[in-house]
Amino acid sequence: MPKISNQNLFDALLDSWDRNNTILVNLLQAFSHGGLEIRAMEGGPSIAELFTHMHYCRLIFVLEDAPECARPINRQEWASEQDPSVLARLLNESAAAVREAVKSRVEAGQDMLVHYDHPILMLQHMIWHEGYHHGQIKLALKLAGRPFSDDEAGLITWDVWMNKT
Repeated sequence: MPKISNQNLFDALLDSWDRNNTILVNLLQAFSHGGLEIRAMEGGPSIAELFTHMHYCRLIFVLEDAPECARPINRQEWASEQDPSVLARLLNESAAAVREAVKSRVEAGQDMLVHYDHPILMLQHMIWHEGYHHGQIKLALKLAGRPFSDDEAGLITWDVWMNKT
């Protein structure tokens, strides 16, 4: 294994963010035949609302912490968009905004304006937050009688994390 440099480490962290977004978009593609309206429980958010919430959170934290990287925000945090291609586009756009915000702040040696002791913590927060909602989505599917098998889930999630590129 080659010696680890700070740049290699930073590139790996940014890659982890890219992989996290790939996993979310992969999960979203599983809804090309419907199901975004499923809820884990009455009164809880639908799967579509969970995806738009994640997109919204990404953009609001970028706006607050690195406004120079901000993108337009739909102020409806829990929108119920039913088109997976629209949701995928939104997730890709907000993932790019988070990546740009963290990268630019680290490279400039600047702190985030409001949250986080270090810009990299934004990536860690987003990955943790989105993993939490990923679990909610899979639970909602299971409760609705539409669970993912481990073989299906592995291809679109764990393999993304663990396969070498």
